[in-house]
Amino acid sequence: MELGELAAHYDSLVVLDVETSGLSPQRNEIIELAAARVEGTEVVERYDQFLRLSPGTRLDRRITELTGITQADLEQEGIPKETACRDLQSLLSHGKTLLAAYNAQFDLAFLYHFLLRDGDPAALDGVDFLDALTVFKDRRPYPHKLRNAIEAYELGGKVVNSHRAIDDVLATVEVLSAMAAERGDLVHYINLFGFHPKYGVSGRPLAKVLYAPQPYGSHPPLYETARPTAAPLARG
Repeated sequence: MELGELAAHYDSLVVLDVETSGLSPQRNEIIELAAARVEGTEVVERYDQFLRLSPGTRLDRRITELTGITQADLEQEGIPKETACRDLQSLLSHGKTLLAAYNAQFDLAFLYHFLLRDGDPAALDGVDFLDALTVFKDRRPYPHKLRNAIEAYELGGKVVNSHRAIDDVLATVEVLSAMAAERGDLVHYINLFGFHPKYGVSGRPLAKVLYAPQPYGSHPPLYETARPTAAPLARG
């Protein structure tokens, strides 16, 4: 596994993915939380848990069709949200930590509201963020889904893109490794998220992150042209 300069700047890299009961961090819930913690060049810890839904909440059949996760899975195997919050805090507590995801804005918006309701959002205060999707948009033309990154880096025989969180975590680890081997500039994307100029930032902006418009097509790397957008909302 090749993580280039990232391994020199951080004690721990945590790659995370969530499956959710819908698209709204305010109204919907995380139903699967998965992560891989990397130290140096090795995955040293894997985490994958179903989470119980709030009492009286039912999982939409369309989510089951997409992910294969059922109401019965959550009821029989799901852990309490408070336990998952403590587990997440433990994953992020190994020295200086970088938290990465593919389309990190989505995952982090859910994570923030999850911690706000059932844990402590301050768990994210000392953590830096990396969005693999922002990097991929600078590296390759449209389309930019995770499966496209897997194909672009010829990882199809090594990873699975299945709409299950742990599979997508392990795929993202390999994508980041391929990106680091391809070009040594991942550190320039830390706390820098691109967004499509037509649609703006999706969900709650994170106070630590610089958001910058990132049009499709040929352009200089985002970190060379990024300018601050309107001030992100403060936590509260």
